[in-house]
Amino acid sequence: MASIGVPKEIKNQEFRVGLTPAGVASLVQQGHRVKVETSAGLGAGFSDQEYLSAGAEIVSSAQGAFAQDLVVKVKEPQPSEYDLLSANSILFTYLHLAADRQMTEALMRSQACCIGYETVQTETGQLPLLAPMSLIAGRLATQYGAHFLTKQQGGRGVLLGGIGGVSAGHVVILGGGVVGTEAAKVALGMGARVTILDINLQRLSELSTLLQGKAELLYSQPATIAKTVTEADLLIGAVLVTGAKAPILVTPELIREMPQGAVVIDVAVDQGGCIATSKVTSHAQPTYFYDGILHCGIPNLPGAVPRTATQALVNATLPYVLALAQWGREALLRDQTLAKGLNIDQGKLVHPAVRQAFPDL
Repeated sequence: MASIGVPKEIKNQEFRVGLTPAGVASLVQQGHRVKVETSAGLGAGFSDQEYLSAGAEIVSSAQGAFAQDLVVKVKEPQPSEYDLLSANSILFTYLHLAADRQMTEALMRSQACCIGYETVQTETGQLPLLAPMSLIAGRLATQYGAHFLTKQQGGRGVLLGGIGGVSAGHVVILGGGVVGTEAAKVALGMGARVTILDINLQRLSELSTLLQGKAELLYSQPATIAKTVTEADLLIGAVLVTGAKAPILVTPELIREMPQGAVVIDVAVDQGGCIATSKVTSHAQPTYFYDGILHCGIPNLPGAVPRTATQALVNATLPYVLALAQWGREALLRDQTLAKGLNIDQGKLVHPAVRQAFPDL
């Protein structure tokens, strides 16, 4: 029998929670104890009473949640939480370590076993715990982009879908994975002109069928990126290299050549960003200008729809949470998909992509 802690998320404007009451009930039915920090689920619409009814214990502090065998979160620990982890802790959450040296060093010092949702990977290369949030982030990226293009938000005043006699807006998407695909679906649904760039020819072929030939699909190379980016009304960065820092594909010089008031949304910002002028923003202060181009770098876009996002996330994570609760660290030996999620253990960097990001650690 294990004890599982669910702390309240304290990242700016983050309202998701690591477990739903239904998820708690599943753990309790297996004989485990679950301690949920008070108000942890309120932002996603789950009351303390619902957790109590599911069999959880409500604890009054983050310390009470972090002091358990297994800590289940949504976002990476914040600086005030670093010292709450110990060598006895198993931390299961999104980490995105390659973009954050300070956190990486802090988690190494903690000696905790740190498993990142974003690097849990199947034999076929799928990322089952990243996929549901990528679906949401991709859809929101286009929604946000359409909103920021309005003049009142600082954009160039373009309606993505256009109207009879007026050209549709042009959406350029870097990366044809889950984020890029979902962003394209929404943009096409709005009536926008859509261009997707990717280096995977097989994926481009799949997208041709999936999107019924409605999007322009181009092989990603510097000359093609330069031409399409400078024509974009909305540029969405959706590049992913599992566990690694995102490659920079768009230079400041290209950004300066975009139409004034164009919008850039870099969904890859939680892995460092794929656009050189990107920086992390928040839901509270989502945008900034760089040479007249409106940028958005919210690293937790799905936090805008916490009820949907929490349920989608827990649907994906719960089988792994149940395994970790039952077997502890041994679960990593029993399940190679889960084992690929291990980033840090006993003070050492384990994941190869993170080691590559910090070769001196």
